[in-house]
Amino acid sequence: MLAGLAGLFLTSYLAATRDRFLLGLKYADYRTMWIATTCSGAAAWALIVARGWLAWEITGASLWVGVITFAAMAPRVFSTPIVGYLADRFDRQTLLRWIFALNLIHNIVLALLVMNGMAGPWLLMFLALFNGTLRAAQMTVATALIPNLVPKEHLLNALALNQATQQGSRMVGALAILPLLGYIDIEAAFWFCSVFYLIGLVQVSRIGTRSTGKMDASRSFWRNMVAGFEYVYKRPPILAMVMLVLAHCAFTMSYEAILPAISEDKLGAGSVGVSYLLGGVGGGALISSIFLAGVRSTAVRGRMFLIFGLLSGMAPILLAFSTVREFSILATVFIGATQAGFMTISHTIIQTLTDDEVRGRVAGVYSVHVGGSMAVTNMINAAIADVFNAPVVMAAGGLLFLAVIVLSFGSGALRRIYFPGRAVPAAA
Repeated sequence: MLAGLAGLFLTSYLAATRDRFLLGLKYADYRTMWIATTCSGAAAWALIVARGWLAWEITGASLWVGVITFAAMAPRVFSTPIVGYLADRFDRQTLLRWIFALNLIHNIVLALLVMNGMAGPWLLMFLALFNGTLRAAQMTVATALIPNLVPKEHLLNALALNQATQQGSRMVGALAILPLLGYIDIEAAFWFCSVFYLIGLVQVSRIGTRSTGKMDASRSFWRNMVAGFEYVYKRPPILAMVMLVLAHCAFTMSYEAILPAISEDKLGAGSVGVSYLLGGVGGGALISSIFLAGVRSTAVRGRMFLIFGLLSGMAPILLAFSTVREFSILATVFIGATQAGFMTISHTIIQTLTDDEVRGRVAGVYSVHVGGSMAVTNMINAAIADVFNAPVVMAAGGLLFLAVIVLSFGSGALRRIYFPGRAVPAAA
């Protein structure tokens, strides 16, 4: 009898957990794309580690790692407005299928070049640029498609779970190639990334939902494409959120290029240490994103957004001053949890404020600001790290973002997001 009661309690608990945190996964097409997004994200972050460490081995300079990381992120500046237009003009599922297919081909070519010793720093930079363009396109189109895969009342949950895949895939990708970097060779890591993209392609091809945005037939291609910028810049709440996220990404999330230097300084573990660090970030990100999927109160969400912002500034400082290996790993978990919490809530707020007919283009505008800030700052951080050291760069970024959060109280739009339903006076 006790066993029966325990089983009933466990079943009820699991059902309650599913209904609170995993609502989006009840829908077949969303679940299929969630798996595809997880695989592509894991491949992208595994490539960040493998490509960065290969560049570090070849050149011995953080600047080259920064240049290649910049090349992987910079396409979010120039490609996403066009991709956003395409996501509103054509069928989104078809676009995703082509994007995954091209990324698979890219990865196979890259693996072959590395295996034959032909992947020099300049070629790595060019291929990172191509891969980054496809990655930016995939994220933009997926963002526009998700609201069509679940009922409106479950959109917040679906967006949070999608953010969980994008953030948590850091852990999946980094840890998946860890044994390959440590015990086999770096070539195997690139082949493993190809497997991730293949699984993603198969999953995307199974999505049955079809959706497009809406274009103004009286407008030219150019006017329709820039409509996303007009939409964002004319809506103070959305614009304030985009600017705050830009600062967050620039000051606290642009560290991929200095991970090899951080690994040597904090862990003394080479390429394996980079995987540990990125895996820690991904683990923390996954935990906080899934937790936030269960948040339904707008007031709670606003307060947590502010708290995550403050903690995001503090987390890099903890890593910078860490002198113990284990504490450094824990600090990366804290970094991942706070950053993912901030990004998940911000992404959810922006999507809920956006009309479906322009989701693709607004997602493109968002990517321009986020990707552009991370691409530029990654390269700048790498150059500074070669002059000073990587921990100093991490600490400075954290302090700068803490200052931004304090200054954000001067924005009425952001105060209403932090404290919805309350009249909060501006900071002096």
